[in-house]
Amino acid sequence: MLRLVFIVIRFIFEIPFLLVQIKKYKNHPEKYSIEERIGWTRKLLRKATKRARVDLQISGVENVPQEGGYLITPNHQGLFDILALFNALDVPFKIVYKEELRKVGLAADVLDFMEYHAIIRNNLRQSMKVIRTTSKEMKEGMPAVIFPEGTRSKKGNSLNEFKGGSFKAAIDAKVPIVPCAMIDCFRVLDYNSLKKVHCQIHFFKPLTYEDYKDMNSTEIANYVENTIQDYINAHD
Repeated sequence: MLRLVFIVIRFIFEIPFLLVQIKKYKNHPEKYSIEERIGWTRKLLRKATKRARVDLQISGVENVPQEGGYLITPNHQGLFDILALFNALDVPFKIVYKEELRKVGLAADVLDFMEYHAIIRNNLRQSMKVIRTTSKEMKEGMPAVIFPEGTRSKKGNSLNEFKGGSFKAAIDAKVPIVPCAMIDCFRVLDYNSLKKVHCQIHFFKPLTYEDYKDMNSTEIANYVENTIQDYINAHD
């Protein structure tokens, strides 16, 4: 919480301009491409990372497909995971997020103008609709991010169980699955300190549809979970 307050203070003189920009994109999305809207958010979050005294080590970006749709499946350690993704990736991508995130400040407006999709976890029909929409977008070439744990782990660098349903959108779209490891990202906002934080994000070689077509969703989830946890254990 202390670091979050510190970030806000460092943006204090830019806040009026940021509010105007958010309102502009929210009220007139038809005037700006999705690439422009997501690109604006990327620049803002990269600036926030620099001002937050965070040393983010990024590796494996060469493994991310250069074109077409694909699904990135990171472990989930906290809000900073989203900043880590925006720092690492230069391409537009969508994030499937839990509805509760809309309660954080101006998050709802930003998430809406980027056309990100909220999952209402107790509403199966709505969740399936989001999965179908995400699958369609990936088929059309838009990368997506889904956190297979469903919620952030509160066990440091240990993972919660990965849910097979998180991979259904990729299976239906027959697109590559890119496992992604977050290491020590929880330290950025979970610790009440302003000391410089070192954390990591790593992308693995993708599983192509040919690699996973004979696996069920639970088997895919277990494979991705074990891949990420083994990497974390070796690099923590």
